[in-house]
Amino acid sequence: MASLDSPITIVRPHLIEFGIGTAAKLGKWAAEKGFRRTLVISDAFNAARIDLLELKGEVTVFADVTPEPDTANLEKVLAAANGADAELIVGFGGGSAMDLAKLAAVLAGSAQTLHEVVGPNKIHGPRKAALAQVPTTSGTGSEAGIRALVTDPRTMAKLAVESLHMLADIAVIDPALTFSVPARTTAATGVDAMAHCVEAFTNRKAHPMIDIYAIEGTRLVGKYLARAVRDGNDAEARAGLSLASLYGGFCLGPVNTAGGHALAYPLGTRWHVAHGAANALIFPHVLAFNTPSAPEKTKAVMAALGRQTSDNTTSVFDAAYAFCADLGIEMKLSGLGVPESDLDAMADDAFAIRRLLDNNPRDLTRADIRSIYAAAF
Repeated sequence: MASLDSPITIVRPHLIEFGIGTAAKLGKWAAEKGFRRTLVISDAFNAARIDLLELKGEVTVFADVTPEPDTANLEKVLAAANGADAELIVGFGGGSAMDLAKLAAVLAGSAQTLHEVVGPNKIHGPRKAALAQVPTTSGTGSEAGIRALVTDPRTMAKLAVESLHMLADIAVIDPALTFSVPARTTAATGVDAMAHCVEAFTNRKAHPMIDIYAIEGTRLVGKYLARAVRDGNDAEARAGLSLASLYGGFCLGPVNTAGGHALAYPLGTRWHVAHGAANALIFPHVLAFNTPSAPEKTKAVMAALGRQTSDNTTSVFDAAYAFCADLGIEMKLSGLGVPESDLDAMADDAFAIRRLLDNNPRDLTRADIRSIYAAAF
């Protein structure tokens, strides 16, 4: 764990608008900046309600964002971005739309290709278009960060790009946009937001400057997630989750996630399990595994979720599992359609994600990963 005097770099979108009814502030901001051509990158559902953003001028909409987008989906986005010649690119949707918007903002019209920029700080700047992010779910925190991920279908691995050039000029976080999210998706994405916070809080790179966001984001999920699952129109609960998601995004830049996300990724890349659902299923297993290496922080996490536990790994697992299961989340790999015959390949894939596993507070061997998958089956 980093100490208070350890160096750290914190980044934020240049402007953050937060609160019920703020969606229209994007159009006002864009008009004040004089942007005449805008490309909105979205899924079909959110593309049907872009009028809420009150954008002026020539607005082009790419409405074909897919869950867990792959390189083929990105190629379509880049073609649309090159055709629109936009001065402003808007990610309007969940993490998939926002990640594709980041990549479009830096790769459209650029001589660089995706594979040339995979990894940290490989993008040549500055970018040509401004970037705005408008989340419609409370989970990824992508509106706040400088990372974007797409899947390579050939290797079934996530390609992660990181660059300050992908930081949004403005993030507009209107919790009202999340009212329509179904209960099951609300539950899974809420646990994803919490996982960002928890994995940063217990991380080898954990830092006091980030810990405050991490533990507060966890507390917000503990207080509001069950309420939002019960009543999707609970404005206070939705706002609490939107803030938790934003705080999780703050955690991702300087600290990032760890073992939980590494084990969750193969569920998405190999079996197309939604990212939030994958993280929720894995969460109690990795939290319990890590407990011996971070007992005090684990106890703080469980208290923030409203669950009192001992330092015993079984106690932690049971409480974390119950937190997720009580939300109606599927907690078995078999229930998500993952075949037992694929657990070895999944363990190989997860063990290769060193950029996250090296952050984990306790070393996860390939055998450990395989055992966790077996226990989750």
